[in-house]
Amino acid sequence: MTPTKPADPPTGQVPHSLSPPIPADGPLPKDHTQAILETTKLVAALLKRSGPPFALAGSVAAFAHGLPARFQHDTDFCVRPEDADAAVKALEEGGIEMRRAPEDWLVKGRSGGEEIDLIFELARRPVSTELLERADVKAVDSVWMPVLAPTDLMDSRLAALCEHYCDFGDLLPMARMLREQIDWVRLDRAYRSEPLPDAFLHLLERLRVIDDRGAARSAHDGPARKGTS
Repeated sequence: MTPTKPADPPTGQVPHSLSPPIPADGPLPKDHTQAILETTKLVAALLKRSGPPFALAGSVAAFAHGLPARFQHDTDFCVRPEDADAAVKALEEGGIEMRRAPEDWLVKGRSGGEEIDLIFELARRPVSTELLERADVKAVDSVWMPVLAPTDLMDSRLAALCEHYCDFGDLLPMARMLREQIDWVRLDRAYRSEPLPDAFLHLLERLRVIDDRGAARSAHDGPARKGTS
């Protein structure tokens, strides 16, 4: 039974009604990929039914855009900070156990042995209405749901790069597979002064995954240029 909901927390904070963190228990299913997809479909169905806008993120979103399935250990969904309580309530009413996370920008859930991250701050930036409105509606294992747009998906990955996490090998396949769908001019403008994202974009230039950024900068008032053929 869902406990009585206290007063709404300030924007961006974890809802107070959640239980404290608990460790994951039990072995993973034999078909881990399909188990994550089944959990993803369940969460999407519950969120669609409840109404608050959302979008699929992370490795399952990359899969929805055409990348091979290389899931980590959970499925990720973005919601606006002001919708966090409503989203948590919808998932709890659907039988998903929700709990606090050590991080202050998401809450966690668990269903069928799989972890769920409900994110309301993506790479230190609150999830916005504009971000969710740019989402593409895609079929994920036969269930239609909003999925972060390729440019926003790459943007979130670039923004997360830091000295403690700088895995270009994980980003490169996404850049190659989605290069025609990503607005590289927008990302260059956003990250040209950020050493690690800029270094990755330079690597993409050298590998001829994207067009020369200098030429694109000189024509920045024209239409956004995509990846090379």
